[in-house]
Amino acid sequence: MKEKLIDRKDQQANKIFERRTLANDYRTILPLLKPGLTILDVGCGTGTLTNEAASLIKEGIAIGLDNTQSFIDIGNQHYANTANLSLVCDNIFSYEPPHQFDLIMTARTVQWLSDIPEALKRFRSWLKPGGQLSILDYNHTAIEWNPAPPTSMLEFYQTFLKWRADAGMNNRVADEISAMLEQQGFTAIETINADQTYTRGDDHFQTNLGIWIKVAQSRQMVIEGYLTDELRLKAIEEYNSWIETEALSMTLKMNDVRGKI
Repeated sequence: MKEKLIDRKDQQANKIFERRTLANDYRTILPLLKPGLTILDVGCGTGTLTNEAASLIKEGIAIGLDNTQSFIDIGNQHYANTANLSLVCDNIFSYEPPHQFDLIMTARTVQWLSDIPEALKRFRSWLKPGGQLSILDYNHTAIEWNPAPPTSMLEFYQTFLKWRADAGMNNRVADEISAMLEQQGFTAIETINADQTYTRGDDHFQTNLGIWIKVAQSRQMVIEGYLTDELRLKAIEEYNSWIETEALSMTLKMNDVRGKI
């Protein structure tokens, strides 16, 4: 039963990954993808965006890095015919790249790290002289719902932020990473707004707003004593009803923050 459950989770995650495109989910990176580049995509999942990037750099080399073996296995099956793409399972803090890179891109990954300065130090060592790092990530504290969702979801969401913070994760990484890049010796640092807004009538509107239902479906915060199962289930029920009947939009506040060496 446990193996089947893991398989279902992998399938659900894969559906999310497969729906992503650079134009919709990492549009700011597109001007940086030039033929001949060597690039590393950190936190690549199943490699959907890495594969698209590989097609744009043509004779260049693209490597995708993720610490979930099942995602890498799926990606290697899907994109086996992409000659200039390789997907690798490893941890950021143990990975030893085969060469340095012109560009490191990482989307929605740094937010999960408990030691961002160490990760940035490693990223810097992986870049060629003149190479560039692009970090696309969230400021979770600035999310905008219109209208406000049910109180149960707001309470759940604030608990989620506390749980992340207590685990050493940065809820404001999109707005604070530029200072960290400067501290690690990056130059030419720039911040590009990359907010994502989902509006009723858009494709996948309910699915995109329902990301917080998927978060609430995990019992991890209940197990760790951060909230009751009653509140968790109430948040799911009331938020789902809100999406179906009242929700007009949700904006995830994001930045693409870049630095060079």
